[in-house]
Amino acid sequence: FKNTVIIMTSNAGTDLITRLFANAETVPDAPALAEALRPELLEYFKAAFLGRVTLVPYFPLSAEVTRQIATLQLDRIRRRLQESYRAAFEYEPAIVETLAARGTDTGFGARTIENILSRTVLPELSAAILARLAEGSPVGRAFVGLDENGSFRYEIE
Repeated sequence: FKNTVIIMTSNAGTDLITRLFANAETVPDAPALAEALRPELLEYFKAAFLGRVTLVPYFPLSAEVTRQIATLQLDRIRRRLQESYRAAFEYEPAIVETLAARGTDTGFGARTIENILSRTVLPELSAAILARLAEGSPVGRAFVGLDENGSFRYEIE
């Protein structure tokens, strides 16, 4: 390879990162985090390999960034509904908070948000929309909220 950057990621060291970031007083800067991770990474990778790579540690996502990711993912659903059905898509603000709270797993990170949306919200929302279309009714608006148990609820108008 010439003029190439290869980016590899790993969850090795996740537990250490979680411990270091659990307390604001123990949060290291990037070089210190990379140094703290090296012994942990040696449990998974050979020293010769680690000597040939530049370690760029990822800091855990902040709550604000996780909320922004949830909002971006919900906006993707909004665009899909607009393009497919010319329907509005709305959601309770609590949906963003719920997705963000569930998306703080350091092992999966923000991928949890996409998994929740693609494995729960989208199939359930699609079923509700298809049921409405099967009745012969148009879809003008789709709404996602939370019920009293914290489960997603849908309103299709």
